[in-house]
Amino acid sequence: MSRRYEHAAPGDLVHVDIKKLGNIPDGGGHRALGRPAGRKNRAGADMSFLHNTVDDHSRPAYSEILTGEKKETAVGFWTRAHACFTAAGITVQRVLTDNGACYKSHLCRNSLVRQGISHKRTRPYRPQTNGKAERFNRTLLDEWAYAKTYRTETERREAYPIWLHTYNHHRGHITLKAQPPASRVPNLTRQYT
Repeated sequence: MSRRYEHAAPGDLVHVDIKKLGNIPDGGGHRALGRPAGRKNRAGADMSFLHNTVDDHSRPAYSEILTGEKKETAVGFWTRAHACFTAAGITVQRVLTDNGACYKSHLCRNSLVRQGISHKRTRPYRPQTNGKAERFNRTLLDEWAYAKTYRTETERREAYPIWLHTYNHHRGHITLKAQPPASRVPNLTRQYT
C-alpha cells in the first residue's frame, strides 16, 4: 500500500536523483533498426546521466543531461538547480537523495551545509522513498526518451528542453488537480539545459 504525502510549501523537500540512459548511436539504436542491427550499431555507445530535481510541493523539475555521476558533477548540478529554484522564489529547506556515492561524499554534504540545506537520504534499496523523483524518471522515459524513434543522440537531446518546458508549464499533473507545476510557482523560469 502506498502512502501519499505532499509537503506544505515549495522547497520544504526537494527530491534529487540520477537516471542513467544509453546514448543512441548515429543511425539509430534497436528501436530504429530492430534488435540485431541495433545491437551491432550500439558497440561503443556511451551513457548519459540525467540529473533531476523535483520539488515535493509544486512538482517543477530542473534537469540536465550530463556525462557522469561523480561527486563533482552532482554538486555542480545541484548548485545550478538550487540557483534555478532560488530564482523562482523557492527556498530549499531539505534535499532527499538516494545513497549513491556522489551524494554520500563530503563534497556534497559540505555544499548543502554551506547553503543551509538539510540532507536526508533514503533507506538502502528503497527507491520508493524518493518516489517523486522516481516518478519523474518514469515520466521522462515514457514521454520523451522512448516516446518516438530518434535517429541520433543529438536529435533526442534537442527534444529534451522542449519536453521539459511542456512538463513544467503545460502538462497537467493529477496531484495538482490537472494543473502544471507552474501554476504553483508563477515565476518559474523557462531556462533549461
